Amino acid sequence: QVQLVESGGGLVQPGGSLRLSCTVSGSIFSIDTMAWYRQAPGKERELVATISTGGSRTYEDSVKGRFTISKDNAKNTAFLQMSSLKPEDTAVYYCNALVSIYGGGYSNYWGQGTQVTVSS
Repeated sequence: QVQLVESGGGLVQPGGSLRLSCTVSGSIFSIDTMAWYRQAPGKERELVATISTGGSRTYEDSVKGRFTISKDNAKNTAFLQMSSLKPEDTAVYYCNALVSIYGGGYSNYWGQGTQVTVSS
């Protein structure tokens, strides 16, 4: 099977930075788009950033210029560098990946989530 493991969350002061990591492991044939989502208390899960196989990136408007998504294909790992953090960035951050196993079609996989809290 496929597992996504996130790390890097924590408590940070407003204006600070954090770097999240997400490593995909298991019976991987190939990985397509990877993405980061977040869900704040009482709110729906929202898409934060995506990165395609070719490296194209998209960002939710409120994080543009502050967050950067990247990946290391050799390590099946995606990153989310978050800077100039604001209290409204507080949420559980989830990694998502489209993964093909054994050369079949792509399926959607999720990590367990990592808490990011921005507070003074």
